[in-house]
Amino acid sequence: MNKITDYILPVLVALIILHGAFKGINVFDEFIKGAKNAFDTILDITPSLIALLLCVNMLRASGGLDVICSLVSPLTTLLGIPKEITPLAILSPVSGSGALGMYENILKEFGPDSYIGKCASVIMGSTETTFYAITLYYGSINIKKTRHTLPSALCADFTSFILSPRLVKLFLVK
Repeated sequence: MNKITDYILPVLVALIILHGAFKGINVFDEFIKGAKNAFDTILDITPSLIALLLCVNMLRASGGLDVICSLVSPLTTLLGIPKEITPLAILSPVSGSGALGMYENILKEFGPDSYIGKCASVIMGSTETTFYAITLYYGSINIKKTRHTLPSALCADFTSFILSPRLVKLFLVK
């Protein structure tokens, strides 16, 4: 099986080149045009991504994340969300790397087979880095008004935060 996967990408590239040749398209020139467009897109979205990463790092370094966790702790307690995964729940819509760091710390401290570790795993698998995705995808095509995207995505993330402890108790805790 490993040998098949070694050939997938080269075969795909060869098929694209053959298709272009069959259609009379100069594949190399089209590749160069695409690379130029990609570079322009990278330049367009870089300021937004830098701002997002700066804000996340400032939030963590300043202790703001701890303050936010303590402010939402009555709500998380009421909803049955373990306090140990609250920082993960707060960071996961904002920063994938920040959430991954929190997730790693949770697994080191509590273990992957613990209730807390399983809740964190469900959250990591069922949420999206909402703000990052909106910044990246909408920024790449210069959309400024996201309309219903942000509220809908945050509702989906919030649903995951609420349901993960319940589903872990229901299906994964033995």
